Amino acid sequence: MSDLHTRLDTLELKNPILTASGTFGYGDDLPGYVDIAEFGGIVTKSLTRQPRDGNAPPRIVETASGMLNSIGLANIGVEAFLREKLPRIRDRGTVIIVNIAGSKIDEYCEVLELLDQEPGIDGYEINVSCPNVKEGGMEFGVSCPHLHTLISELRDRTDRPLITKLSPNVTSIEEMAEAAVGAGSDMISLVNTLVGAAIDLEKRRPVLSTIFGGLSGPAIKPVALAQVFKVAEVVDVPIIGIGGIATATDVLSFLMAGASAVEIGTMNYRDPGVGPKLVPAIDDWLIQHKIDRITDVIGAAHG
Repeated sequence: MSDLHTRLDTLELKNPILTASGTFGYGDDLPGYVDIAEFGGIVTKSLTRQPRDGNAPPRIVETASGMLNSIGLANIGVEAFLREKLPRIRDRGTVIIVNIAGSKIDEYCEVLELLDQEPGIDGYEINVSCPNVKEGGMEFGVSCPHLHTLISELRDRTDRPLITKLSPNVTSIEEMAEAAVGAGSDMISLVNTLVGAAIDLEKRRPVLSTIFGGLSGPAIKPVALAQVFKVAEVVDVPIIGIGGIATATDVLSFLMAGASAVEIGTMNYRDPGVGPKLVPAIDDWLIQHKIDRITDVIGAAHG
């Protein structure tokens, strides 16, 4: 077997597969389907300071090779997570990354400070890129100065690794990545969902209650792959690739584009155990090509 270990700054993953935030609950929801220890790591559902009900239904609709969602950051809140969820997932043999969301800098900071008091959390993914809420941090994800200020404030409050999750709905994702890294982000994850919409022909109205939602799934993979490639050209920190990953070929493509690991999202709805099932196929490809370590393919497409 090839060496599938990869590093994200100070974090060592047994394999490059993580779960994408919002698609795998809090890591304790699916014990009958998959053991979270089989993943390189899990990224929890976004947490805000207070619980959120999210947007009114309908808030999910299938699309060609993907889906639109307008969940609206529904979550149990940081205190309930610490009380009910974290004890169930800490010490489970995998890296635990908590996704943080908010509408104001103070909210992000309060959530992080509460989390930072607890053991069993390996790092934070900062959600500044949710397109389907009115106040979900998106203002930070489209403005370099705002993003720099937010990440700087969070950097001052923790020694744990910070991952900034970027939106593809910007003019220059390279500039956003540079702003985050310049402010102290240890890593970049990308991309979050693209803005999309669907129309009900009979009702002659948008399907989603919010009109617009986030497009994810295999349909967005070429866009996500291009964004990862671009960001890898301008920053010298680990990158986590996200967007339409469904096969071992997809994983290897993102690694060659410059990612050190990937997050699998929409495909978890079809099969929560899909991530670990890709590991043997990745290993087979490496063996067939006489590659001993998966890290040897990272960035290979850049020449």
